[in-house]
Amino acid sequence: MKRFGRTAVKVFAHPGSFAIAVAKQFRANQGVLLAGAVAYYTLLSLIPLLILILMALSHIVPEDRLLLTLAEYLEFVVPGQSTALVDEVRKFLEHKEVVGGILLVTMLFFSALAFTILENAMSVIFYHRVKIKRRHFMVSAAMPYLFILFLGAGLLIVTVLSGVLQSIGTRSVTIFGHPHSLDQLSIVLLYLVGVAGETLLLTAIYFVMPVGRLSFRHALIGGATATVLWEVMRHLLAWYYTTMSQIQVVYGSLTTAIVVLLSVEIGALVLLIGAQVIAEYERFARETVETAERSMKLD
Repeated sequence: MKRFGRTAVKVFAHPGSFAIAVAKQFRANQGVLLAGAVAYYTLLSLIPLLILILMALSHIVPEDRLLLTLAEYLEFVVPGQSTALVDEVRKFLEHKEVVGGILLVTMLFFSALAFTILENAMSVIFYHRVKIKRRHFMVSAAMPYLFILFLGAGLLIVTVLSGVLQSIGTRSVTIFGHPHSLDQLSIVLLYLVGVAGETLLLTAIYFVMPVGRLSFRHALIGGATATVLWEVMRHLLAWYYTTMSQIQVVYGSLTTAIVVLLSVEIGALVLLIGAQVIAEYERFARETVETAERSMKLD
């Protein structure tokens, strides 16, 4: 705890130096290239992943309810294009009876690709961990499918919470004889649930993906950093697409694919920057310990 305190004080005392160190190391690790690979495979994995999760959860929750929740929270991932993605998923679900064993295995394979590539990208950023300890290949093979289960459970929880919060929005309270609708409170709570879920998902990725035992505190630092960065970026993207962009004129029918790819690319950058923040924080912690040990020896 004391070491964490000393490291935090060091980082907050020199935030500019820490940010520059993160940027330099991210560039040295070719972070933009890694983000491009993660974005490409995420785009391949996104639709099969959503279909598999919805097919499983539709046995518990009505499809319409799931699709509505998915559309709301996909805005956190692909601002402005969630409706188009959900429409594609809905079309497939209308004919889900044609899904055979081979197609199911194929979708499982492509759903896991993004997690596999992300693990490889993390191994570059956390090279100091890989150098000390390597992960068993069976663990790496199982991890993507465990994350799919985790995402399915998360969507189920969020769907239930969204239903409760939306029902609250239809009610009103009376204060000093004047009725006040709770719809604005419901909207705020839905947004907070989305942000909390986003932070939890990112923290889980940082906690599990790097080789070796990463402290939850460090994972939470990366998760909070990536959440703040992505919230800023997605609002900027939404503003750009709705006010300034001429992307529909340039790309025509390919607009949705290009916008989704751009959003996922920026999301991958933010995700890997969060990982780099953790890696640099660990380096600062090691330097702090080494400095303290040298001081004790000199004394």
